[in-house]
Amino acid sequence: RLRGRPAGMAAQPAAAPAPAAFPFAIGALGGTVSRTSDMALSFFTRNKKAMLARCRDDYATKMRLKYAPYYHAMEAQQGTTVKLDGREMIMLSSNDYLGLSYHPKVIEAGRAAMLKWGTSTTGARTSNGSRTYHLELEEKLAEFLGREACHVHVAGYLSCLSSVATFAQKGDVILADKNIHSCLWDGIRLSMATVERFSHNSPEDLRQVLSAVSPEVAKMLVIEGVYSMEGHIARLPEIAEIAEEHGCFTVLDDAHGFGVLGRKGRGTIDHFGLNDKVDVVCGSMSKSLASTGGFVAASREIIEYLRSHSKQTIFSAAISPSQAACAKSSLEVMQQEPQHLERLWANTRRYRALLKSLGLDTWESETPAVPIVLGSKERVYPFWKALLEKGVFTVMSIAPAVPAGKDLIRTAISAMHTEEQFEKIADAMAYAIKRL
Repeated sequence: RLRGRPAGMAAQPAAAPAPAAFPFAIGALGGTVSRTSDMALSFFTRNKKAMLARCRDDYATKMRLKYAPYYHAMEAQQGTTVKLDGREMIMLSSNDYLGLSYHPKVIEAGRAAMLKWGTSTTGARTSNGSRTYHLELEEKLAEFLGREACHVHVAGYLSCLSSVATFAQKGDVILADKNIHSCLWDGIRLSMATVERFSHNSPEDLRQVLSAVSPEVAKMLVIEGVYSMEGHIARLPEIAEIAEEHGCFTVLDDAHGFGVLGRKGRGTIDHFGLNDKVDVVCGSMSKSLASTGGFVAASREIIEYLRSHSKQTIFSAAISPSQAACAKSSLEVMQQEPQHLERLWANTRRYRALLKSLGLDTWESETPAVPIVLGSKERVYPFWKALLEKGVFTVMSIAPAVPAGKDLIRTAISAMHTEEQFEKIADAMAYAIKRL
């Protein structure tokens, strides 16, 4: 089990020697430098450059620069078509599930907000950065999710991190699915609570782990609605029932379930009809809402507590006018134009059938987030390169970002993908398989 470590247990840097210990500074005694000052200079030089050496010698960075699988900058984009190195490619790894980032209403809403409010509030919500458009977006999100209140942050990472770090504290116990996102692990670490991991999406293991936890201790359950690497939907009915039996405060990250599952995209909780069983739902606005930022939705008392105690909330700059307007407009489109969600699921079924016909392992994905599991980085890299050669852009993910033996190509389907693109994707996949 991983356990939280109190801040006081962190390794402390060695204290610098007092200046009096080195009386002969450079330039003293007519420009001569004593042996003592040689030693002092060497000591400080080594310590000052240790971190630079760490950066220079880092193996992971060297490999990333050598093979260049990440940080590709697209030169142009139109829907699911992008241009990279002068070539048009199919984007097969976007999180624009509903395809609303190019919806005319969403684009116009962002433009109008910028003309009205400028580019930024240049401040935090607690001080000079709060605007009425923040409140309007929060009210709309809370209503849509069936919650009393909501708070939006400048990044989904901050929303999900703060959903954990704000409420758990030293002495509490956090039960965490071992495959949760990095933002949730960072929230756990900052909380300084003890953490007990349970097997991925396993109610049985959760129950076993909880049986060893004192009934008197405050407990939090941290899970995702849809696991983005695996494409799995949380077994929420069984997991929520166990959490209720043991008095767990439940936090669910629905970044990849929002807009995808539930009535008109209300998410995983609505998909199962369990809104009263989850205390906090958090997520990102950079996926189905075609914007940036994140949200935390809960009861009013929980949100007000967040606003009082979350450093990520108190000290972060507010989301910009245009991005708040884009998210609000996307939310309206989701409710008024159900065809985007319908097309997303039709495309997802089409794509999964394609991969199945080629004998590819999709880790039993149930959602538009569809991994292609290849099992090792030695297989993932040439597969990824082959797809790139054929004009299909994907993202590779290898251990430790995924469990050992589950190295994969991460793909994701959008409502904007066309039949012509699926035919090209099928040809590219067949080519990549031959390259293995």
